[in-house]
Amino acid sequence: MTAPKVDPALERWFAENDTRIHDELFEFLRIPSISARSEHNGDTRAAADWLHKKLAAIGFTVETLPTKGHPVVLGEWRKAPAGAPTVLVYGHYDVQPAEPLDLWTTPAFEPTIRDGKLFARGSVDDKGQLWVHVKALEAHLAVRGTLPCNIIVVAEGEEEIGSENLAPFIAEHANRLACDAVVISDSSMFAPGIPSILSSLRGLAYFEINVAGPSGDLHSGMYGGAVVNPGMALAHILSTFHDKRGRIAIKGFYDKVRPFPAAVRKAMRKLPFSDTRFKKEVGVKALGGESGQTTLEKLWTRPTCEVNGLLSGYTGEGAKTVLPGRAMAKVSCRLVPDQDPAVIERLFKAHVKRVTPPGVTVTVEHLHGGRPWRADLDGPVFDAAKRALRAAFGRDPVIVGEGGSIPVVGDFERILKAPVLLVGFGLPGENAHAPDEWISVDNFRRGMRAIATLWDEYKG
Repeated sequence: MTAPKVDPALERWFAENDTRIHDELFEFLRIPSISARSEHNGDTRAAADWLHKKLAAIGFTVETLPTKGHPVVLGEWRKAPAGAPTVLVYGHYDVQPAEPLDLWTTPAFEPTIRDGKLFARGSVDDKGQLWVHVKALEAHLAVRGTLPCNIIVVAEGEEEIGSENLAPFIAEHANRLACDAVVISDSSMFAPGIPSILSSLRGLAYFEINVAGPSGDLHSGMYGGAVVNPGMALAHILSTFHDKRGRIAIKGFYDKVRPFPAAVRKAMRKLPFSDTRFKKEVGVKALGGESGQTTLEKLWTRPTCEVNGLLSGYTGEGAKTVLPGRAMAKVSCRLVPDQDPAVIERLFKAHVKRVTPPGVTVTVEHLHGGRPWRADLDGPVFDAAKRALRAAFGRDPVIVGEGGSIPVVGDFERILKAPVLLVGFGLPGENAHAPDEWISVDNFRRGMRAIATLWDEYKG
């Protein structure tokens, strides 16, 4: 593939403004915009206001528009030549809670660079990657006074709590948000030095199971063996979710699974992936999951059913001999095309009802969900991205999948009828939802250059 170089004038601007770019990102990262906690509502609004001012300062027309939750920052630049494409850039300014705070090497909201990594909550998810786009846009406007494409920036403040209000926002403003393509950077590269285009995302169906037995905790010596133990009942229920081959044993669960094309799976198997290295990275001695699938296929192309949390009985220091009156589990199912969260909810609840032992009462609540997504990688925006990534990273990108969920991807595609390009600059092991979250400083710099070149390469 013949690829252009990054425009020397843009390259020079990035180099000359590198310190200021990082200083501004540090300002953004210091705002604890934790959308999940009401005590941080003011901080979340402050992050929206900060971003609003920065977009306005580089020449965008900007509004901060209300939703039922946190607001959406909407920036627009519509002065490209006649016939130029319109691109919507999406990101989010909210972040995950930082706990446990004592596991951070440096404070979560005090950005610090160590060993070529920028550590801070939101550094990679997603303030740092959103800032890549803002600075790429500023570079064009500062150097040339114009952009090759019309650009719409949509930055929300609720991605980390499920983006409940974004789909209604997109639908309400669909005419204003009409575009030829959507570009999102909220994902990772396959490995250092290997730029990547994301081709698929798993969906989600998330449940809470509550098991109720006696009216309160009982003395395990006086009642144990005669009264059904809710903790044991819950353990039994959870044990029925998989068969001996690691396949999900919920009746009908796989009925709508659309197999990935053989060519895609073949390409996955050629990626430089090592089970040995993967086990070392996550700190385990053996891997599990569905038999007959490679690790990448398990992570990217197959559905899951996983326990995320358990609670029952006495969990404090020392011994307390009780038969618990209640037990609870959080369970998430990752979904692949064409599974529907609503259908999975029905199947999941029916399965739990079927396997619940007598003597306890079980309720299942579906907390939230999102549809899986798979891209059609043919089209001008994908071709442009391949050239731009080669210009910035010096090699062709690889096509990868993602085990996690970004529910808004499907919303954009469904409502706006536009292709979605997912091109991220994070890396594996970046601790996106954990202590010591980080982004590679080199990736951040190369990402700005790649996105700036994307606008030159995309011809609609």
